[in-house]
Amino acid sequence: MAYAVAEQGGGATTVSVVADGVVRVSRDAGDGSAAADFSPAQARELAAALVRAAGEAESVVVTDPVSVKAQDLRRGDVRDGERSMTVDRVKVDEAISTAHVTWKSDAGRAWTQSYAMDTEIRLKRRGPRSAG
Repeated sequence: MAYAVAEQGGGATTVSVVADGVVRVSRDAGDGSAAADFSPAQARELAAALVRAAGEAESVVVTDPVSVKAQDLRRGDVRDGERSMTVDRVKVDEAISTAHVTWKSDAGRAWTQSYAMDTEIRLKRRGPRSAG
């Protein structure tokens, strides 16, 4: 079984179980690919380290919230407010001047909301810029 982890910068990261219980993390980008194999124990250590690093990265003090037009949202943007909502995907439909934003909660729920393209969305934190 394979699990897609993230698409960023024009590539995808996949985690899968290969022969003999080996966990493989592979990255396929437009300019090449790379893979690393881990034992189940090493994979758990890596996952725990990633969770700790993500928590640390999220706790970094951000200056002031920023406002961004709905059409300019990007994956990883975090909405300012009581509940944490992170942009998972944005699809802009210029024909009807609408940005369809798929949000994800910390609990793993996902939903899509539609906004006028020029609607200002207040963000606590910007997601990474995509390469390319």
